[in-house]
Amino acid sequence: MNLSLLFARRYFKSKKSTNAINIIAWISILAIVIGTSALITVLSVFNGFEGLVKSLYSSFYTDLKVLPATGKTITLTPQQLQEIKSTPGVKNFSAVIEEKALLKNNDGDKDYQNVVVLKGVDDNYQYVSGVAQHIVAGNYDIGTLDTPRIVLGAGVEGSLNVQSDRNIFPLTVYLPRKGNTEQIDVVNDISSNYINTSSTFLIQQDFDNKYAITNIDFMRDALKFKTDEYSGLEISLNDIDKTDDAKRSLKNFLRDNYKVLDKYEQNKSLYSVMNLERWAIYGVLSLVLIVAAFTMIGALTMLALEKQKDIAVLHAMGANRSFIQKIFLKEGVLLAFIGGVAGMLLALAIIYAQINFKLIKLEGGSFLINYFPVKLRLMDFTLVGITVFIIALIASWFPARKAASQEFSLRSE
Repeated sequence: MNLSLLFARRYFKSKKSTNAINIIAWISILAIVIGTSALITVLSVFNGFEGLVKSLYSSFYTDLKVLPATGKTITLTPQQLQEIKSTPGVKNFSAVIEEKALLKNNDGDKDYQNVVVLKGVDDNYQYVSGVAQHIVAGNYDIGTLDTPRIVLGAGVEGSLNVQSDRNIFPLTVYLPRKGNTEQIDVVNDISSNYINTSSTFLIQQDFDNKYAITNIDFMRDALKFKTDEYSGLEISLNDIDKTDDAKRSLKNFLRDNYKVLDKYEQNKSLYSVMNLERWAIYGVLSLVLIVAAFTMIGALTMLALEKQKDIAVLHAMGANRSFIQKIFLKEGVLLAFIGGVAGMLLALAIIYAQINFKLIKLEGGSFLINYFPVKLRLMDFTLVGITVFIIALIASWFPARKAASQEFSLRSE
């Protein structure tokens, strides 16, 4: 065993002349335990919510999405669509046509209306997106060109005062045939159609209050799109881990007229905010460990004063200042190690209990789940362990340097 570490262990276990030294040392360990467990537990809760939010967004956004590099539409010939389908890694795809629309419900004497993003999709959409798996009323049905049906987000349904699976009266859909005109001719540039509701989806508020899904042929006819004209192409992959390879292949094939976006790029603001929040949480809770470092400085400083004669003996036996400094540095690291390991074990116990017994509930009834979700990540333990080690090393350096720089004598006063 390293000699300086051996002295550090003996100093930690040895009886001190002043009981306050022991008390302060154990307080510093307790503070590290609390700080470490709090940091890992809160990060695990954040991981749980992050995973929940990402899964909800993944239910709506697909693995890859092809969009126009400029303008609002793309042109894809049947040959290009076949080439995309045969691209390595591509599982399935759905062509979509999106446009803002005004939905209107004439309910007796009162009109309910809402501006939504109306998304026309083909039959493959239910296999590419998770919308069909989040239907809470009715059955997923987008109808046909002649008899179109509409799937409403839960928020849209509420704003229109309808029940999608029971509504017998059709909604009125107003769509602009010209996307970027300053002056619109209401007769020629606005299409007006009736459409029956079929079902309601409930995924996440951003989607539930904004989107409605219908048949792509109905949208093409209403907007006067050409046969090979689309707003975009949504793609699912066989292996999400090979997203970059599939994306690269599609970009090489489609060239500069198209953008190919992965899930991160489709939700760049969301992922950026969540990443920023993670580091903000980490920074705030690290302050608890910094506070623990001050108690460690006090404990090591008092220990250095307690062991003046021992240090003098070590000097007399030939120990240099570097060796003395290493003893107190390792004493601080030993305190941090005990507190850090205990804190991690405590965090594991709390997280295990929450996963298996759902001890901490979410108040209110508006959440998809009624308990705090948690998720363990090895990276969090590594990050917290490194943080504890660095803080302990910095906190130990000051009293260790002071202990090593003092002059000591064995002569009694």
